[in-house]
Amino acid sequence: MPSSSSCVKGNTNVYELLKKTSLIIWDEAPMIHKHAFEALDRTLKDVMNVDLGNTFGSLFGGKVVVLGGDFRQILPVVQNGTRNDCVNATISSSYIWSNCKVLKLIKNMRLTVGSQMSNTLEIKQFADWLLDIGQGNLGGPNDGEATITIPKDLLIKDSLDPMSDWIDFVYPSMLDRFNDLTYFQERALLAPLNDVVQEINDRILAYFPGQEMEYLSSDSIDEVESVSEDFDPALYSPDFLNCIKMSRMPNHRLLLKVGVPIMLLRNINQKKRVVQWNSTTSC
Repeated sequence: MPSSSSCVKGNTNVYELLKKTSLIIWDEAPMIHKHAFEALDRTLKDVMNVDLGNTFGSLFGGKVVVLGGDFRQILPVVQNGTRNDCVNATISSSYIWSNCKVLKLIKNMRLTVGSQMSNTLEIKQFADWLLDIGQGNLGGPNDGEATITIPKDLLIKDSLDPMSDWIDFVYPSMLDRFNDLTYFQERALLAPLNDVVQEINDRILAYFPGQEMEYLSSDSIDEVESVSEDFDPALYSPDFLNCIKMSRMPNHRLLLKVGVPIMLLRNINQKKRVVQWNSTTSC
């Protein structure tokens, strides 16, 4: 909300931490609603005893805040909003933006680190091609839609099974190198839908030798003290819990084989050391 701020009370650990903080780094800033940054601005001004009525003076309470991100990526999602609503929700539409100093990265270190000199030119050409797509420089003048030509070496050949061609392209000689720890670290398949990810996982799992082992998730809800009084466990049957598929959560049924890589997604409960994991070679 335009007038909200974080509930940081004085004489608390968070209050003292913010007071002593000299640098704050906030990544993926273009994806966050501008109200979040404005709330942080008001909170830090309150912590540092700066006049809240002075909108432009001592921004973020005098703290140095580094906002990282790329406006070519997804902007804040405004429910049922128009394109103008999403643009208006970005940090560049906030009063904070006029006091920001824009620094642009000019070298793609991620693509060049560890690469051989013979591949540097090819990698640079590919990176420049991606940037031209993001900048809208390809396909001629357009209003958000354009037709571009994809290089032939990036296209999947016409076949009866394009997904197999895709997997073979990204993971060549997989059965000969699946014991190499760096083999899967250097490769990844990106998919837009969870169903596609699951299909890819099933395909790759079938390539591996050995017997499949089935692992099932918990099919009950942990009734903790925070559950409201009107909570009815009968509404959440095991069949319902087992069919839930959501982003960044593994499916109820996991199939594993010896030698199949697994990806640690997050630490759900640090005190109990409960982790969430998924058997996947794609993401």
